[in-house]
Amino acid sequence: MKTYFELLIEINPAIEDVISEFCFENLPCEGVILAEESYKDLEMTSTTRGTLKVFLTEKPLALDELLTEYRKLLIQRGFTDEMLGSWKHTLTEKENEDWSKKWKEKWDITRVSDKIVIVPDWLEYSEKPDEIVIRLEPGCAFGTGTHATTQLCMKAIEIIGVKDKDVADIGTGSGILAICAKKFCANYVYGCDNDDTVIDVAKENALKNNVECEFEFGTSENIHRQFDLVLANILHNVLNEIMEDLQRITKKGGYLVLSGILEEKAPVVLDAIKRCKLEMEQELHQNQWVCFIVKNI
Repeated sequence: MKTYFELLIEINPAIEDVISEFCFENLPCEGVILAEESYKDLEMTSTTRGTLKVFLTEKPLALDELLTEYRKLLIQRGFTDEMLGSWKHTLTEKENEDWSKKWKEKWDITRVSDKIVIVPDWLEYSEKPDEIVIRLEPGCAFGTGTHATTQLCMKAIEIIGVKDKDVADIGTGSGILAICAKKFCANYVYGCDNDDTVIDVAKENALKNNVECEFEFGTSENIHRQFDLVLANILHNVLNEIMEDLQRITKKGGYLVLSGILEEKAPVVLDAIKRCKLEMEQELHQNQWVCFIVKNI
């Protein structure tokens, strides 16, 4: 019987994607469950909402030190203790023959809008003629389609319309936004990320969805062409730092979709938008997150 380790971390649910990404990059992690709820007679009897359950293939080394250093890094980037949650954690060794599949049990089909549907790769789904269906294996890289910041970007793609347009996805992660743009009939889609380990994942996801996108290791600073639409689902402080680059690679009259922004941190990004003389077109809100659609005038 195989052994695995179950790590439970108390977090603020609003940043569960940030902590999940850390686990996949720094721990021997096979998957995460973002929230679990139990019901009886249609009434919720218990919940672990606010607890991230992480499935590990082996006992991690220096776990406390890793979490402490990462928390310090996030605080330097503008997060507060309240935004992060307590990060109290427990590590338990468990026996289960299907431990590597157990985390998949809580994943289900995600309907982002009437038109956009995210389907975990192992589930069957009958696609309707007018739907945009994206198949991914949640956990393989940042961007599973379940988090508000990603969904807001996908809704923005649908609102703007990208048929026959050139699109860039900065910080592409799993490639989900690039794939979404291509499925909405974009002409050319380019995605880059400063984490070289996700590029192959993004390419595999594009292949899985029968779309052609170009993915490469890099940042907006390395791009020397312009696009009709630039997507950037990144932390607020990073958006502030690279806003000039994002504007530079956006055609005049083109659009930028800026996401990954907690509502309380929105002023930081709004200042950058004003600094670059970009025109606000629309704000989209979901839970504690906001997405800005702006135009390069």
